[in-house]
Order: sequence, then C-alpha cells, then structure tokens
Amino acid sequence: MIALLLALGSSLAYGCADFLGGLGARRAHVLRTVLVAAPASLAVEVLLWPLLGARFDAGAVGWGAASGAASAAAFALLYRTLAIGPMNVLSPVTALISAMLPVAVGLSQGEHLGAAGLLGLPLALVAVVLVSAGTADGRARVTRPALLLAFGAGTAIAVQLVCLHQAPSGSGIAPLIVGRAVTSVLTLAAAALWRRRLGPERPAYGLAATAGVLDSAAGVLFLLAARSGDLAVVAVITALYPAGTVLLARAVLAERIHRGQLAGLGTAALAVGLLALA
Repeated sequence: MIALLLALGSSLAYGCADFLGGLGARRAHVLRTVLVAAPASLAVEVLLWPLLGARFDAGAVGWGAASGAASAAAFALLYRTLAIGPMNVLSPVTALISAMLPVAVGLSQGEHLGAAGLLGLPLALVAVVLVSAGTADGRARVTRPALLLAFGAGTAIAVQLVCLHQAPSGSGIAPLIVGRAVTSVLTLAAAALWRRRLGPERPAYGLAATAGVLDSAAGVLFLLAARSGDLAVVAVITALYPAGTVLLARAVLAERIHRGQLAGLGTAALAVGLLALA
C-alpha cells in the first residue's frame, strides 16, 4: 500500500511537471527550459540529502549516472514533444512506452503478483492505452516528427526508471543526486554546442523551475516506491502521469478530453484498487 501511494504521488508530480515543462518549451527553445529545470531539480535533491541520506558507492554512482544521461534525453525529448503537438495525445503515448520496459524488467527479475495484481496490472496498461485514445482537434495536429519524439521520450523515461531501480537500495538518494548532476552537465554542454540555435527568447523561469522541482519530487517518490514494492506495479502506476497532464491541458489550454480518455481514467481507478489489494 505504501509503494502504491508513493507511485501515485510520483505519477501526479510527473504529470504536472510535464505540463509546465511543455508549456515553458512553447515560449523558448527546449534547451533553455531544461537549463533551468535540471539545476532546480538538483537543488531540491541536495536539500533532501540530510533528510533521506545518500551513500555514494560504485553502484549508486554508476546507475545514477546512467539514469542522468537518460533523464537529459527525456527532459529534452519530452518537453519538445509537448511543445510541438497536443499534450492530450502525445503525453499518453510517452507513458505507454515508458511503462513497457520497466514491467518487462521487473517480471524478468522474478517479481510475482497475486490474483488481484495479475488482473490489476493489465488493466493499468489498458488504462494507459485508453488515456492515449485522444485525437487532436483542428488547432493542433499530431505530426510524424512529434510521434517519433514521443516514442523517444518514452524510451528515455523507461531507461531512467530502470536505472534508478537497479541502484543499491541502501544508497539513499545518491543515485538521484548523481543523475541530476549528470543531466545538468549534459544539458549545459548541449546548450554550449548549439548556442546559435537557441534563439533570442528568454525561458519562462517560473514554469521551468517549478517543472524541475516537481520532476525531482516525482523521482524521489518513484525511487522510494520501487524500493518498497514491485517495479512492474510501481512503473505502471507511475505511467498514469498523463492523467495530470491531460486535466491541466483541459483546464489551462482548453484541450478536449475525449470519451476514451475518460474511460481510461475510470479504468485506472479500478486498476489502482486491484493493485492495492495485491
């Protein structure tokens, strides 16, 4: 139950972070947005260090660095994806991709589910698919480049989550700190390399920083959830984050919520209940 609640909190935080990051990337180049978001995330994790502890052994540093490299790609690809297309379609696509790899890894490592879990897990995957059932309206079309970016973002998110799960359980939040430091360095290097392509627009500092803080909170909650529960379950619950993005896109940007997405939200609630019983 604790793992489930932590995963739900992670899902909500990721959904809000993605919405704000995508909104910020519509106002300035995506790298300018990530340049603000990544250091903000790192600052939060450093502040949490005394509270949650951190042990920087070889496993924590190695897996943390790998997660950071994946996170840098996920930041850039996801924010760019949400900047060039309708969030209510593209965010769920990334979620579906990001759920598949961690589930496969968890089950391959011998995780077992009870009867309720065996029913709840596929229902949760169905919920992710249904939430992805939205279609763009005439104001914002889904293009092939946007879909390719969404697939890339989902893959990067999945790799990031798997790497965090592989880090030693006694390392505290060291993998997150190392990962976010790597993300910040890689983003800074990319911005320096492509500085002439960044354009003159200033980033939306408030949106980007808040997205970074929420992304950090989501990462901490996911790490704690994965250490106290099965990766297969935690990853699928975390992958429900588009619900937050879709609802915010509806409230702020007036993007439509389609019947399939509403059915997906209801299916998600049922799946969460079954997984709680498991």
